Amino acid sequence: MIKLQKISFGLLFIALFTFSCEQEDTTPMVTQDSAEEQLQKIIPSPEIDQIILQSLRERGDFLWMSQSDELIWSALVQSDSILTIGYSPAAMESPNARIGIESVQSPEWQESAQKILGMISETIERTGSPQLRIGNEFSDIHADLPFLEVKVVNLEVLQNLRKMGEVRYFEPLSYEFDYSLLNEGSDARYFSDSGCSNEPESNLPTVDYSVISPNAKSSWNYSQMGISQAWAQSTGDNITVGLIDTGVSPNQPLLGGSFQSGESSTRNIEKYGTYKTGFWWWKKYDGPNDQCGHGTAMAGVISSPRNAVGNSVGVAYDADLISVRGTSDVIINSGNEKDGVAEALVLLGKRSDVKIISMSVGDIFSNSKVADAIRYAYNRGKLIFAAAGTSTSFTNWYGVIFPATMSETVAVTGIKEGQGYQRCNTCHSGSQVDFTVIMERAASENKPLTLALSTNNPSTVGGSSVATATASGIAALLWSNNPTWNRDQILEQLKTTADLYPNRNSQYGWGNLDAGAALGVY
Repeated sequence: MIKLQKISFGLLFIALFTFSCEQEDTTPMVTQDSAEEQLQKIIPSPEIDQIILQSLRERGDFLWMSQSDELIWSALVQSDSILTIGYSPAAMESPNARIGIESVQSPEWQESAQKILGMISETIERTGSPQLRIGNEFSDIHADLPFLEVKVVNLEVLQNLRKMGEVRYFEPLSYEFDYSLLNEGSDARYFSDSGCSNEPESNLPTVDYSVISPNAKSSWNYSQMGISQAWAQSTGDNITVGLIDTGVSPNQPLLGGSFQSGESSTRNIEKYGTYKTGFWWWKKYDGPNDQCGHGTAMAGVISSPRNAVGNSVGVAYDADLISVRGTSDVIINSGNEKDGVAEALVLLGKRSDVKIISMSVGDIFSNSKVADAIRYAYNRGKLIFAAAGTSTSFTNWYGVIFPATMSETVAVTGIKEGQGYQRCNTCHSGSQVDFTVIMERAASENKPLTLALSTNNPSTVGGSSVATATASGIAALLWSNNPTWNRDQILEQLKTTADLYPNRNSQYGWGNLDAGAALGVY
């Protein structure tokens, strides 16, 4: 306990005594006694993590705004002290439904943001809090989404925020839950904090693919999902899919100069990076290149070209692709990853050519900033597919992850081939699941083909990640065949032609997507 207090006091000391070079000399200094008094109020991070874990087990989610101000404050001072504050005009009804439709630069919205900043400044000045000055370098009002961020360690600020009608939420940006706790107990479920592997397979069983013209490998599950049959009607031409993931590999030519090749010659790929490394105003963009492997695999499933080099072909091999590196791995748990994913959603939300957004990434509990960005893209007409969750061991206690839990997203998980519905060994299921995709062989447990980080030997990929990318590709095939349809029409067609319709299953939604049935091939 003494050691924990020393560590916590050190964190508190850093938070309280970090000053700008422009900080005025008249700023009051905190005494050690007052710092120690505040230390007594801190809830240690192991206790915070246990509260989070209990909420996940009992309710399937954890919401910061349902917690005490003391707990949120404790999480702040034990991370980087950055508080994300969602705002809206106090009298506005259903503000979430207006995100992405109304400009947050309008006077009505900006007055609300400035009122919040004014309260924070007044509280700091009145209490003599030894904290960073509220200035341009220590506060940030987002240009497109209705949130602002401030470095703050004053508990009274949180208490006052709670009373303001302009505040929709506030939560610590960078507090990270201890994921190892999910691997404790007899029914534990371990969540990989990376998902980063994508090596080529040198000895693929020939039963796991078929060779199609001009010399491409079609994954074994395509015919079971009606994808091979649907190609007679559509290949995804003139549809743009946005992929938010870990980027794409610069060493994979099929996602570079050879993206336009073979029977996929009239399309384009664009690559962006919204993920930053560093801290606060020193952050720098990390570029569009995949340093993990996961994004490359998802891009391959969605739209790898159909050509003669012998590699795997994507579901919508004629579709355009916009890859956005928004995260470093598959878990959106760090502050930089939340920032990156939110920025990626805004980037794609602004693009009129983007119809579909594929997100095979997520976290075990909600984040309001990312949720705002999801609403931004959704309210602009995007069809957003999100992974229901993937773990490295099979248990039943945890269900669908965020943002697949949101009503604005379409949650997808993976199942094994064969009669009945049995989820894949690492896939999550639950009441929020909308669709399933066959992606694991019954006997061998082999997974679908995709692109490796380099070379022309395919790799394989599993989990709800590949299920989500496959669903995005199927939607691209359908939308390409019906270019005048809107999102709701596309989603309705996918639903009414799915395997279990009109009955919705409590774990698997409408069941397996069927590309051939959706396109009317059979």
